[in-house]
Amino acid sequence: MTTASTAPERLGLIAGNGRFPFLLLQAARAHGLAVVVAAIKEETDPEINELAAKDSQIRVHWLSLGELSKLIEIFQAEGINRAVMAGQVKHKQIFSSIRPDWRLAKLLLSLRTRSTDMLLGAIAKVLGDEGIELISSTAYLEPLLAQEGVLTSRAPTPEETEDIQYGRTVAKGIAGYDLGQTVVIAARACVAVEAMEGTDATIARAGALFRTIEPDTDPTQSTTLSRSLTVVKVAKPNQDMRFDVPVIGLATIETMRAAGATCLSLEAGRTLIFDRAAVVEAANKAYICVIASP
Repeated sequence: MTTASTAPERLGLIAGNGRFPFLLLQAARAHGLAVVVAAIKEETDPEINELAAKDSQIRVHWLSLGELSKLIEIFQAEGINRAVMAGQVKHKQIFSSIRPDWRLAKLLLSLRTRSTDMLLGAIAKVLGDEGIELISSTAYLEPLLAQEGVLTSRAPTPEETEDIQYGRTVAKGIAGYDLGQTVVIAARACVAVEAMEGTDATIARAGALFRTIEPDTDPTQSTTLSRSLTVVKVAKPNQDMRFDVPVIGLATIETMRAAGATCLSLEAGRTLIFDRAAVVEAANKAYICVIASP
């Protein structure tokens, strides 16, 4: 029987959607931590229950998005003093039919704006006031951060390089206002800007608006290269690594391919790449360049 003196350190995990919570959970367990998961009914994949069923050091509690008081009660009852957010929680959910409890309602009313940073920063402060420190969402996942350089078999063309340079300027400006972190560029013109819809929806919208080449066409051989799409994703100027860290995965590449996008620019050291090998393989097959810059 495990005694109090030998019990592993415990980590709280606030789990959103996608693979991020699963990767962080696996990494935390690999570091010997017991994990208490606060799974959000509107977001978290129910598959997380299967992991808990196989591992006695994983405990899962389900709660609704608006139940901030319940989140705090769960962590305090489980003896959690450090927690991490992993996985997207769609910002538009805040404006949906969820019913915030008294604590979240009070928090929402106190905010000057309901931007992602403002909202999550306020939640982090509430947790901190209750003795629960919110740590970096890249904790235990630093090997997944994009390293500087060209990640695929081809480098950006001169035209794509110009679009990247222009797109980074635009994206940094947008991110500075906490509106989104992704823009889609064609011929040094901004085709689409991310807001609440998320990266993949932004790319798909750009493809619908401005598709000029067929997917799986080598852009280095294309006569319409100057009108192809370049996706630029950046971190915020003062990125808080505790939440809303830029993330890409295989779905990003698949969405780009369907939209006719030929180049993806990331910010090195501040963007997580999930399933890196699969991402690179899919990008190479679709003649998509992926590059990470400082």
